[in-house]
Amino acid sequence: MFRAIATRAPTCARAIGRRNASTNVAVQNLESRWTTLSTAEQNSIAKQLEEAQKGDWKVLSLDEKKAAYYVAFGPHGPRTPVNGPGHNGKVFAGVAGVLAASAALFYVIRANGGEKPHTMTPEWQEQTNEYLKSQKSNPITGISSEGYKGKGYLDC
Repeated sequence: MFRAIATRAPTCARAIGRRNASTNVAVQNLESRWTTLSTAEQNSIAKQLEEAQKGDWKVLSLDEKKAAYYVAFGPHGPRTPVNGPGHNGKVFAGVAGVLAASAALFYVIRANGGEKPHTMTPEWQEQTNEYLKSQKSNPITGISSEGYKGKGYLDC
């Protein structure tokens, strides 16, 4: 009885070897060929790999294991990366361009904006301070408080 089991194992191994030889050709370097395969070929290879995985994983070749992993988790279909190579550079260039355009627009507006409003003159600001003192504005810590040493509304 022990001898029958021992003679049977090589026969199974030869059958597995023939199966591996046929699928091994289809799965060699699958990562680089996957996008060029038709949908029918992709489905056929996926089914072959699924059937191969139902057996003992120790008899699978390295190419079959790599192909099975790629089909299950590879960057294809819904797992295709959204951002391609060079995307970060494009984002950086776009942000730098927008910042440069906004700085140029700010400069143009400031250069052509005319003179300051009359409320920004030192005389107007001094009159504002006097008015706030006469109204006793912010009497605890502000301009109307005792011993106030701040500038009030003066910019200079």
